[in-house]
Amino acid sequence: MPQLLDAQNPDLGGLIRPGDTVLWGQANAEPLPLTRALMAQRARFERIRVMLGINHSDTCRPEHADHVGFLAYCGAGANRELVRAGVLDILPCHYSQLPGLMRSRALPIDVLLLQLSPPDEQGRLSLSLAHEYLLPALDSARVVIAEVNRQAPWVQGERYLTLDDLDAVLYSDRPPLESAVAEPRPADRLIAGHIAGLIEDGATLQLGIGAIPDAVLGALTDRRDLGIHSGSLGDGVAQLMQRGVVTNRLKPVDRGLTVGGVLLGSQALHAFAHRNPAISLRSTRYTHDPDVLASLERFVAINSAVEVDLTGQINSEVAGGRYIGAVGGALDFLRGAGRSRGGLPIVALPARAGTNDRIVARLGGPVTVPRSDAGLVVTEYGVADLRGLSLKQRVQRMLDIAHPDSRAHLEAAFAAG
Repeated sequence: MPQLLDAQNPDLGGLIRPGDTVLWGQANAEPLPLTRALMAQRARFERIRVMLGINHSDTCRPEHADHVGFLAYCGAGANRELVRAGVLDILPCHYSQLPGLMRSRALPIDVLLLQLSPPDEQGRLSLSLAHEYLLPALDSARVVIAEVNRQAPWVQGERYLTLDDLDAVLYSDRPPLESAVAEPRPADRLIAGHIAGLIEDGATLQLGIGAIPDAVLGALTDRRDLGIHSGSLGDGVAQLMQRGVVTNRLKPVDRGLTVGGVLLGSQALHAFAHRNPAISLRSTRYTHDPDVLASLERFVAINSAVEVDLTGQINSEVAGGRYIGAVGGALDFLRGAGRSRGGLPIVALPARAGTNDRIVARLGGPVTVPRSDAGLVVTEYGVADLRGLSLKQRVQRMLDIAHPDSRAHLEAAFAAG
């Protein structure tokens, strides 16, 4: 049986060693009592490293860098404060590479902190809000510590745990964290309308994070038999399932199942997913598997970007010199959609953010997605389908979807470059 930790004052001293790398579920899957205890007790461990994903809490703050080295695959959410303070190191890898890095211990995970649901009638503890890269970490971590949260939803998944799989356990009764739902702006709704016009009945969707994917889902209420295979699942997916729009009935694999890696939404999403046999969370090795993605006919991958240049190169990581995004799974899904019969690899973004162009002559950050993998780029001004186009042809198509006031300047800047 696992060691029982005091819920009010969990002592991690005998479980974590100096130099350990600690990982926990990202976003709403964060086991708050454990992560807060870790930060409060950090000086006891001399120096440890924490691997972060999307961060929705204030658990990790810049002052904690006195004893903690922060590493993350993304600069999203509260990670931005760590970026501004200069205390966050970035792991620039594709999302699909994380399981292999953990299993090979190129990225060693020594201690895994989990938030689990209470057991079902068979004694199975659900991983609740996240599977994704937690599964390879489970297989390689020296120590597994879990918060069993009475209010965490029991979500069907690829794997379940029992108490025998844990080294220590803490029992809690608290609402899990929730993800803020971004309100789409007028430009987002125009972009969503363009994308929705491309999506046929029976298509299977992957959706990135943000206002535009949410707006796309809101524009699909008249479709039939859509499927979902995505890294993340949000409130919009649940709403289309409740309307009967998402049935997954025509998917060649996982028929009848909405498949994702992590739930990123509100309490309403958590309640909908609780013991719902139509939702299944899977590991990153499965959700991002290129052969699985290619097998999904009419697979539509919808992802955002910081900026796209006139030849189709995509930067999803850096804006204004700061790391705000991620390499993430965009390239995995775009390539999957490119291989899918009738698939659509889509990158969507507004042509401008304030006064800053996001369709640019030259990228201001790294090339996250090379132009050889570019598919369709969508702004509020239309759709640029770059597939099969030469560089000269691409420039004209991209100018057509840039902000009208910037087109002449962009064309001149590109020609001068």
